[in-house]
Amino acid sequence: MAAASMFATTAFSADVRAEVDAIYPQMQALYRELHQSPELSNQETKTAARLAAKLRELGFKVTTGIGGTGFVGVLKNGAGPVVALRTELDALPVTEATGLAFASKVRVKDAGGADVGVMHACGHDVHMSASIGAATLMAHDRKSWRGTLVLVGQPAEELGVGAKAMIADGVLTRFPRPDFALAIHDDARRPAGEIGLLAGSIMTNVDYLDITVFGRGGHGARPESTIDPVVIASRIVVTLQTIVARENSPFDPAVVTVGSIHGGTKHNIIPDEVKLQLTVRSFTTEVREKLIAAVERIAKAEAEAANAPRAPAITRQKTAEALINDAALTARISAALTRELGGDQVREAQREMIGEDFTEWSIAGVPSLTLRIGAVSREKFDAAQRGGAPLPSLHSAVFAPDLEPTLKAAIAAEVTALRELMGIFPIS
Repeated sequence: MAAASMFATTAFSADVRAEVDAIYPQMQALYRELHQSPELSNQETKTAARLAAKLRELGFKVTTGIGGTGFVGVLKNGAGPVVALRTELDALPVTEATGLAFASKVRVKDAGGADVGVMHACGHDVHMSASIGAATLMAHDRKSWRGTLVLVGQPAEELGVGAKAMIADGVLTRFPRPDFALAIHDDARRPAGEIGLLAGSIMTNVDYLDITVFGRGGHGARPESTIDPVVIASRIVVTLQTIVARENSPFDPAVVTVGSIHGGTKHNIIPDEVKLQLTVRSFTTEVREKLIAAVERIAKAEAEAANAPRAPAITRQKTAEALINDAALTARISAALTRELGGDQVREAQREMIGEDFTEWSIAGVPSLTLRIGAVSREKFDAAQRGGAPLPSLHSAVFAPDLEPTLKAAIAAEVTALRELMGIFPIS
């Protein structure tokens, strides 16, 4: 899609259209570089170095090694608000199958020593390119704003640990403390060019549970001499499905998913134990704790009913708290985006059962907002709505954003939000 036609159909203002058009070729090239060279969580050294170099060229003072492989770039432009713009750096252990000319061919050893493909399957390459685009426009037009722009490159978002690591390493104390914090996330269910906002909780609490079910192993031909942990684990998996269906209010969104089950080594051997891995999602603390308690109760009860030699071992990892958009900040930015980008492109976002550790900023007391950026070509979106091919989800090996309208909308949204918070709005 040509640049001019994309903005004509999405009603961007002439000022923002011209600014974003001017830098788009550079940001497109950066996107392709990042997409071709993804790095896993806590390994993002080259990615961070590439972005840090870009920021230094723009006049930012950059400090690297924050929270591991993260960085912080600070651009001061007189007295005024301090606004943080955060982008994630990490990719996923996914072997890309998009067929793009610039598809990732990177393979590495993961934390467990397995050989895995690596792909930006969650759009972090879009987020990084957009943040550099917004930083470029802000740096080149310092007459339109006053304050301090803090650009944060965060590692390990996919593990849910990067934000905490950066905060523990002083991102809020060693650098100007933000009055506001902004982030974006592409949306694999929204047409490219659309921007979604929603006040309040927009993403969920995320808990991981590891359950080891114990039995007494033996020969598969003599099950009567064993206590079969495969059967116990199977009963647990089935009974867990009743938690959301029968114990949780339908007005409180929740998910209990068993993502993996492992046990045994051979056809005719009943093992001593079986391992389950679960993810539990919720929006409120009350529902969260109710779900966890129900999982533990069911696992222990099924084991006891089968006369297991011991209760299951259950460990819990709180991966993320619910992501909450500050209501006042959301209203302010929504009005600015509607004024600048056009009401047809600014929509109410949908809550999702996914997690995001950007919530750590709001937990630390910084009013925060995450914008959702549509990433699906209009043609594919319309076809899916008519019952055609389903849209690839985030984390899919075939997820690829409709780049030009997606990236341009992301840059325009970020720079519009920054100017709204930090100075003179570019429309007379």
